[in-house]
Amino acid sequence: MKLMVTRILFSMCLLLGSAGGIGAELDRITAVVDDDVIMRSELDQMMVRVRAELREKGAELPPIAVLERQVMDRLIRQKLQLDLAAQMGIDVTEEKLDLAINDIAKNNKVSMEQFKEILSSQGYDFNQFREDIRREIMVAKLRHEEVDRKIQISDREIDNEIRNGTDAGESRDEYHIAHILISIPTSATDAERTAAADKAKTVATRLADGADFGDIAVSMSDATDALDKGDLGWRKIDEIPSLFTEVVRGLAVNARSDVIKGPTGYHFVKLLGKRGGKQTMVQQVKVRHILIMPSQLIDEKTAISRLRQLLLRVEHGEDFAALARTHSDDRGSALQGGDLGWVSPGQMVPEFEEVMQATEPGTLSAPFHSEFGWHILQVIARRSYDGTREMLRNKAREAIMARKREEAFQNWQRQLRDDAYVEYRDAP
Repeated sequence: MKLMVTRILFSMCLLLGSAGGIGAELDRITAVVDDDVIMRSELDQMMVRVRAELREKGAELPPIAVLERQVMDRLIRQKLQLDLAAQMGIDVTEEKLDLAINDIAKNNKVSMEQFKEILSSQGYDFNQFREDIRREIMVAKLRHEEVDRKIQISDREIDNEIRNGTDAGESRDEYHIAHILISIPTSATDAERTAAADKAKTVATRLADGADFGDIAVSMSDATDALDKGDLGWRKIDEIPSLFTEVVRGLAVNARSDVIKGPTGYHFVKLLGKRGGKQTMVQQVKVRHILIMPSQLIDEKTAISRLRQLLLRVEHGEDFAALARTHSDDRGSALQGGDLGWVSPGQMVPEFEEVMQATEPGTLSAPFHSEFGWHILQVIARRSYDGTREMLRNKAREAIMARKREEAFQNWQRQLRDDAYVEYRDAP
C-alpha cells in the first residue's frame, strides 16, 4: 500500500507540478469564484500570454503584482460568465468549433496545417487555442442573450438621433480613442468611494507627469479593455458613450481629458486619431436564401445533405421560392419565398455577405455556414442605389445600439462581479 501511495504522489507531481520533478510545487487554488476555482496554473498561463501580447504592442510591462491583479480580474470575469453560460445551457459543439477555427484560418489566408504551425511557433498549444475559442463563442452567445437581446430601440429614438445630427458631416468622422476607468463598486461604502477617488487622483498625477496612457491603462484601469492598453478602437461620435461625447469632440489628436466623473466611476479618455468618411451611393443586392438550422435532430452533415438535395432540385427546374416556403428554417423570409429584399453592405453577417458578393446574378451558391446555420442563396440582381433615408435610419439605429450595448454590457458585467462570491487564496 505504501508503494502505491508513493506512485500516486509521484504521478501528481508530474501532472500538477512544473518541470522540476518530485520537488516541484503542486498546483494550488489561487481564488474561489462562487462554486468554481481559479488554479495557480491558469493564472500563470494567462500571465505568460498577456505579457507576450503587451510586448507585441510595445507596452511597458507594469510590476508583476499589478499585472497579476489585472489578469486575475479577467479570469474572474471569464469564470463568472462561463459558469452562467453553462447554467443557461449555452454550449458549442465540436462541429461548430471546427467551423469557427476553419473560418479563422481562412480569414488569415492560411491552411489549417499552416495555422497550427503558426500557433506552435508562438508557443500556443492548439488544443488550448480550441478551448479558448470555445470559451469566446460561449461568452459571445451569453452576451447576446443577457445584454443585446434586451436592448430596445424605438422609432422615436431613431428620429431624435437623426434630428440631433447623425447625418451631419461630423457624424461621418471616426475617432480612435483609449479609455481608463477607476471603478466604484455597486453599493460602495464610503471607504470604497474614497479609495476610488484617491486612485483617480493618482492616475491624473501620473498622466500629468508624462506617463504613457496605455501603460497606465494596463496597470491601473478597471475596464475590460485594460490589457488592450485601454484601446476602444475606431468609433463614430454617436457610437462613443454619451458621457465622453462632448469631451472627445473637443480633444486634439494625442490629447487626453481630465478626470470625468460618471455613475460607474472615474474616467479618462485619450484621442489617438481622427479620420473622415463619406458614403453616397449604396451597392445593393437582391437575394433570397434557404436556411437549415442544425439541432438535436439534425446534425451538421444532415443539414448540408438536405441543402445539396434542394440545390439539385432547383437546378432541375423546381421553383426556389416554393422550396424555401416548405424547407427554410428562416420562417420570416420563408413566407416570402426566401426573399430577403434589397440588401445593403453590412446588413448581413460576414459569412453571408462574403458568399452573396461572390455570387453572380441568376446563379446559386454552394451550401455555406454562418452563425445561424447552413444556407444556400440565389442572387437575383444588383443595383447602385441612393438609399439616403434608409441608410440614415440604419446608421442611427446602429449608433444607438452601439452606445446602449456598451453601457449595458459594462453595467451587466459590473453587477455580475459585484454579486459574486470571490475569495482569494493566493492573492496577487
